[in-house]
Amino acid sequence: MRNADRRGLTRRQMMAAMAATAGLALAPAVQAQAEDIVIGGSIPMTGVFAFAGIGIHAGIQDYVKIVNDAGGIKGRKLRYVPEDTGYKVDASVAAFKKITSQEKVHLYYGDSTAFAKTINPELNRMGSILMAGASFATEINNPDKYPYQFLVGPDYTEMFGILLRYIAKAKPGAKVAFVYSDSEFGRDPVEPSRELAKKLGLNVAAEIMTPPGSVDVSAEVIKLRRAAPDYTIFHGYVLAPIPEFVTQAKKMGMTSQFMGTFWTMDHSMVMKMGEAAEGFMGVMPFRYYYESDPKAPMLEKIRQMRPEYQSNAYMQGFLTTMLFAEAAKRTLDAGKELNGKNLKAALNSIRNFDTGGIIGVPISIKGNSIPVGRIVRADMKQQKMVPASEWISLE
Repeated sequence: MRNADRRGLTRRQMMAAMAATAGLALAPAVQAQAEDIVIGGSIPMTGVFAFAGIGIHAGIQDYVKIVNDAGGIKGRKLRYVPEDTGYKVDASVAAFKKITSQEKVHLYYGDSTAFAKTINPELNRMGSILMAGASFATEINNPDKYPYQFLVGPDYTEMFGILLRYIAKAKPGAKVAFVYSDSEFGRDPVEPSRELAKKLGLNVAAEIMTPPGSVDVSAEVIKLRRAAPDYTIFHGYVLAPIPEFVTQAKKMGMTSQFMGTFWTMDHSMVMKMGEAAEGFMGVMPFRYYYESDPKAPMLEKIRQMRPEYQSNAYMQGFLTTMLFAEAAKRTLDAGKELNGKNLKAALNSIRNFDTGGIIGVPISIKGNSIPVGRIVRADMKQQKMVPASEWISLE
């Protein structure tokens, strides 16, 4: 009996040990299924870029809520972990290191071109994160050099490309002027756009560079008047000195059509120009908050969540998170690990994707950008930005 009891006890112990081992083996799988999909963020909630950072932050939060309210992605919730950077590169890098040391981060939002370039070697070394952000820099639109990053819209050269194609169609052979800031941001698209203008049969009548945010532009306005361009494209500014340029030029009798790129074209920015804004045109990859197009149901959803006006920076943050979520979903659907390589491959598998009307045509992401946009115009009677063209795709 003692031997039988001893054998029975041993058998029971073995069964218990096997059960415990099985439980331990299953535990990581259960945990992995419930593991959050983490979006880290270097977000400029204070500082000179806070006007955009606050909108970006709200857009990310809202799409995270939409996904989680619907049950998450294959049972996994999105979790957004932001840090304020004040739009300073060292603070952005510190935020990245802090968040990635404390969390298993899968996706990341960066606040600037400078940060995107600075952190890129680390992203490449880690290989675990897919990143997008506030930058539309042409340099980042290079899958070989920036394999784990992408731009949520056209790069700055592609923005110029959309504007120049519109101009070439509206007025073949037109004279065009480029007015840009003496900054990396400002200079970014100038050289390739000069070449494109020639290919499109346009005449680049003037290239005028100013200090960023300069106020006294009287000498530059005289140069612009002498060139007498049919179209003047501003780039490398958010607002100043564009209103002063336009006001002085109009007082001198200039009839040039003035145009801007993304960061100038938010409704709130254009409206700050006052009377000078009438007819101001530019390129915008997203619809505006207040557009009531029936093909844009996501705008209605946004208006329900946020009854007050939301900027185009909000739209950019919202769409970034939508694409993050879609890349994660496709990666998990394929049974693959959520890492930089798999997430980017999933992102680049997107073809004819419906954004719910945030962008007015289905989008495909083949490289590191979404080369789609539309020309918009300021209608000061309506106090709105209104479409001035169909959607233009460079694909």
